[in-house]
Amino acid sequence: MGGMAHSGMDVGATGPGDMMAMPGMDGMAMDLNDYNFDAYLANDRTLDDPEVVQVDKGGRVLVRVINAAAATVFWVDTGTLLGRLVAVGEPVHPLFGSRFGLAMGQRLDIELDVPREGGSFPLLALREGARERTGMILSTKGAVVTRLADMSEADHPAFSGDLLQETALRAITSLPDRAPTSQPMLMLGGSMMPYVWTINGQTWGTHIPVTARSGERVEIMFHNMSMMAHPMHLHGHAFQVVGVGNKRIAGAVRDTVHVPPMGMVTVALDAGEAARWMLHCHHMPHLSTGMMTEFTVSA
Repeated sequence: MGGMAHSGMDVGATGPGDMMAMPGMDGMAMDLNDYNFDAYLANDRTLDDPEVVQVDKGGRVLVRVINAAAATVFWVDTGTLLGRLVAVGEPVHPLFGSRFGLAMGQRLDIELDVPREGGSFPLLALREGARERTGMILSTKGAVVTRLADMSEADHPAFSGDLLQETALRAITSLPDRAPTSQPMLMLGGSMMPYVWTINGQTWGTHIPVTARSGERVEIMFHNMSMMAHPMHLHGHAFQVVGVGNKRIAGAVRDTVHVPPMGMVTVALDAGEAARWMLHCHHMPHLSTGMMTEFTVSA
């Protein structure tokens, strides 16, 4: 789909919008932002009237960021403040930087140190592959707060095609070392026309559940064969990222992992309570057109 022109498909927040084609793996074009919205919000506000949070000079701030968007991946940009990423739902060894990617359904805890001289410090959420942005402002008492435009001067890059951030994350507490009882592979697929997204070639209703017994170790490989990314989310469980491509890691413990176009991510978990648990893409239009299955746990 990378060579197609999608400019005639824009129907705003109610349907597929302009596609953003960007270079992906092996020179192929990955598709970004299949839905456009008329506003991008941080705590229900745009940058025309952002939330301003008063902080202390020389103080330390913990910012918890939740991507509650339906179909938008963001970069969280801490600007002039060096951030320490300390949790992604579960604690991780600190990862330092000023820009962190955040897919739908994911969370980040970022520590920031406010300079002793004070000032105002924008924390921005940048829409991947586009110019829109939103955010909030940390400000010490008496500091001047400058108004910010809701558009950057250039498009922001795509998130996680190389999975560098995921590969760099390390859990504080890893899962106990155990051999897996099963290692299912889930093939993630779909297309823009018709707009249908699948797991192992099936949509919800004809899906084939992933099965396990309570207490068993399961390793699930998500193999994305489409040119859109898919943040894969499992209800009722936390899993550990143990593989990126063909590389084994002791990665983050979380419940939503971003799988880039043509990428592979493997997660390990211990099956919990006997029940039927949803396993789905957290890009909500993908879910609603079929990208959902079950993790069925028996006693």
